[in-house]
Amino acid sequence: MSTVNYYKEEFGEDYRTGVCDYITDEKIESILADAKKPDPKEVKRIIDKSLKLKGITPLEAATLLQVEDEALIDEFLEAARQIKEKIYGKRLVVFAPLYFANQCINNCAYCGFRKDNELVHRKKLTQAEIAKEVEAIEREGHKRLLVLTGEAPNTDLDYLIEGIETAYSVKTEHGGEIRRINVEIAPLSREDFKKLKAAKIGTYTCFQETYNRKQYQKLHHSGPKTNFEWRLSVMDRAQDAGIDDVGIGALFGLYDYKFDTIGMLLHAEYLDQKYGVGPHTVSVPRMNPAAGTPLEEIPYPVSDEDFRKLVAVLRLAVPYTGMILSTRESAEMRNELFEHGVSQVSAGSRTTPGGYDHKGDNKEDLAQFSLHDLRPIDEVITGIAKDGYIPSFCTACYRLGRTGKDFMDLAKPGKIQEFCRPNAMLTFKEYLEDYGTEISRKYGEECLTNLMADLKADNPKLAANIADKLAAIAQGEHDLYL
Repeated sequence: MSTVNYYKEEFGEDYRTGVCDYITDEKIESILADAKKPDPKEVKRIIDKSLKLKGITPLEAATLLQVEDEALIDEFLEAARQIKEKIYGKRLVVFAPLYFANQCINNCAYCGFRKDNELVHRKKLTQAEIAKEVEAIEREGHKRLLVLTGEAPNTDLDYLIEGIETAYSVKTEHGGEIRRINVEIAPLSREDFKKLKAAKIGTYTCFQETYNRKQYQKLHHSGPKTNFEWRLSVMDRAQDAGIDDVGIGALFGLYDYKFDTIGMLLHAEYLDQKYGVGPHTVSVPRMNPAAGTPLEEIPYPVSDEDFRKLVAVLRLAVPYTGMILSTRESAEMRNELFEHGVSQVSAGSRTTPGGYDHKGDNKEDLAQFSLHDLRPIDEVITGIAKDGYIPSFCTACYRLGRTGKDFMDLAKPGKIQEFCRPNAMLTFKEYLEDYGTEISRKYGEECLTNLMADLKADNPKLAANIADKLAAIAQGEHDLYL
């Protein structure tokens, strides 16, 4: 069945309604045009509004995106830091991406997995190889996975679900286990999303890549991914199938960053209005080169200055969401953006199938794109703790049903950190006991001591409870959470 007919089967003949009419090129361009030449008084009003944790409109976000005055930019960068800490505190969620396969039937001009790329060595992990990858990941201390794969007939949903079951089943020494698996795969039908939901996934993520329809068509040459509307409407089908934690994203550099930022915010606004649940996460990768692709240059490069700006604006606009930054960025840029809105990071990443168990396989002829932060996870963890943040491997919300609207009811007013901070402390203590090195334990224990002092001042009863659990973890207990 063609993707167009598949789309009609899902939505009926009038299959362009809903989100596809809510987010249009004309609407985004109009918002950006209306926000040109921002008035400093209006900018300050928007910043003040954002600090109330209620978000800002796409038009207000467009106003901030077009600010060039460095003093005003510094003001909303600082506002983003305050908002992030009011919602999530100082915690940074840590996860590992796991690629099951790099086979793909799409021809995306920017992707190393593209069908016509003759330089890439194709690989699909067997279930035994998936188990080996997970063992290696667990022995680095990870508890959260993001599973990815190309779009191909022999990497279908049944294969993916079997791989997820395999990953959940793997147990290693020191209580090593994967406690939650999030998924980033091609769009599915409602019925297939119901099957994916039954596989006990956490968040389903799908990038629109660019929200500009004309540029999208230029960059997607063949394959099911050429259908812009099928991709844009994917979160409706996921929500309708019961997956209430969804993640959206754009690949910045494919088109003008202001346009795609507003596209993402309209998408978030649509989901919040229709389902009462905005995106659980937004991802902000910048395009990196990939071998064997026709794009010799990034079409719309995003400078470091503009990247800081868009991250901060997203945090002001959707304060409740988790913001994900991958190892595409340098260690220095990642460290800086922790202050301006980022709340989730990958660490020790491999973008090749088999790259964890056989680290030598993490090479260009297998990879989807190039990486810049190549530090091992313990070095990343140490740096996070040294900077006063707390690495978190927490999966409690998923496992206790704090998802969808229940999560948003806690996140939007800033109450979620009542769980985030203590659970981060507990999972970080586990990491230090089981996998930490001398240096990460040194800075990690200092971090926990400081956090415990803050917790005692804020909530002595909770602090006593967490102190008992930290002591139990030191004695070998695992998987303690609130």
